[in-house]
Amino acid sequence: MFSKSKTIILVALEDELPKKYLPTWNIIYTGVGKINAAYSLSKAIHEFAPNTVINFGTAGALSNNLNGIQEVSVFKQRDMNAEGLGFGLGETPFDKISTIDNKRMGLSCGTGDSFVNTKPKLLTDLVDMEAYALAKICKLNQIEFICYKYISDNADSNANNAWNENLKNGALAFSDLLS
Repeated sequence: MFSKSKTIILVALEDELPKKYLPTWNIIYTGVGKINAAYSLSKAIHEFAPNTVINFGTAGALSNNLNGIQEVSVFKQRDMNAEGLGFGLGETPFDKISTIDNKRMGLSCGTGDSFVNTKPKLLTDLVDMEAYALAKICKLNQIEFICYKYISDNADSNANNAWNENLKNGALAFSDLLS
């Protein structure tokens, strides 16, 4: 499926995917948020020169009918708001890249530097805190980007409790996916 030597897996937190689940893969923990993710991927590109980057992590679902592991193929910045300058919500001013579509079958994800526990203004299927930054760096560097998210919560008032309860549930399912 993937060449392990030319693929890196990026995960925000070790609790989301302990290395023991995929001991022969290059797993890099980025930390939470777009800046940490972007910095970690930039370093990893120089160190590993990957052909493929796989992002795995948890995400909140904006509809109650989503669960388990989902592939994500469309990425937006849910916290980019320059509407006052005449740009659309999620559109980066003066940048040709706002929405990223990696042309795979999958859901949409709105990335932002906030944990979502109420419905965001920019609606997507899922919400997370890293994927858009990783997708954009891969696009700019012409590196294949594949993203899987484990639905940990419903991005509602119970999101923090559900996230804590489900944090580790995706690791086994993701490791099975790569086996």
